[in-house]
Amino acid sequence: MTVLLSRYAECVFWMARYMERAENLARILDVHETFTRDRSGSVNWSSVVSIYSDDARFYERHAQANAKAVLDFYLLDRDNPSSILSSIRAARENARTLRPLISTEMWTHINVFYNNMNAMTPADIAMAGVSQTCAQIKENCQTHFGITEGTFYRDASWYFYLLGKYLERADQTSRILDIKYHLLAPSNQALGAAIDTSQWNALLRSVAGYHAFRRAHSRGFSPALVADFLLFDSSFPRSVTMCFHMVDDLLHRMRSRYGLRGGAAALERLDEVRAALDEQKIASVLKEGLHEFADWIQRQAMDIAGDIQREFFV
Repeated sequence: MTVLLSRYAECVFWMARYMERAENLARILDVHETFTRDRSGSVNWSSVVSIYSDDARFYERHAQANAKAVLDFYLLDRDNPSSILSSIRAARENARTLRPLISTEMWTHINVFYNNMNAMTPADIAMAGVSQTCAQIKENCQTHFGITEGTFYRDASWYFYLLGKYLERADQTSRILDIKYHLLAPSNQALGAAIDTSQWNALLRSVAGYHAFRRAHSRGFSPALVADFLLFDSSFPRSVTMCFHMVDDLLHRMRSRYGLRGGAAALERLDEVRAALDEQKIASVLKEGLHEFADWIQRQAMDIAGDIQREFFV
């Protein structure tokens, strides 16, 4: 790979990650706002801050994690690198570098998307409603993915785009499950407590998995089934297992098709991850600690991204 291609490969990798991150965050905010509206503010908004490990940054600027503070922080805060506006801005800057590679349709859409977001104010969101704003963000992200699917040339850059997308998706799914499971699952002291089905449905909707879960489990419903579905169901495109299998397959195809020597360290790590995911059962994961398992998944995703960075981009 030439130095120029390495620079492009890194930009396309991160463009995909930022767009995936923005869509996931819009889903989470939309679901939380819906339950706040329906339940008179009873939703724990601090869980959103915890998902993205933003506690220190958030509480430096906000006294408490209420709906207004969290929505302001994650929708339009230009100084918050985790906000949707910051993610779309970063995706656009990477797309600007990629102008010689990406289609005119890709550039035009992401540029207009960013400009519309950048012009938006809290008053605009209050007038349109948070749910409608998040729906527009999700639709724009999905439009980007659709335009990319239909117009992006299938050379090595396409593989780096998919690598970024699936690594980000694995990380996001594990984070959401990690935080939400411990908030919603009955404690050991309340094993007979009723399950709040509506909240578990909301968790599934936040990862676009409600209807897919019902196809796989049309009658049964439990916290363990939801966790098993999001971690191990290889037919669900946002499950951790599916995402890591895709990353492994993409790296193998890149090395085979383009004769690339990089990726060996990432593939070695992926062998360990895939073996753990293929052999694990949800009962043992919950017994030994879902938080520890999810934390391990997130570390593996970061380490694999680091391996890709060192072997292909530097």
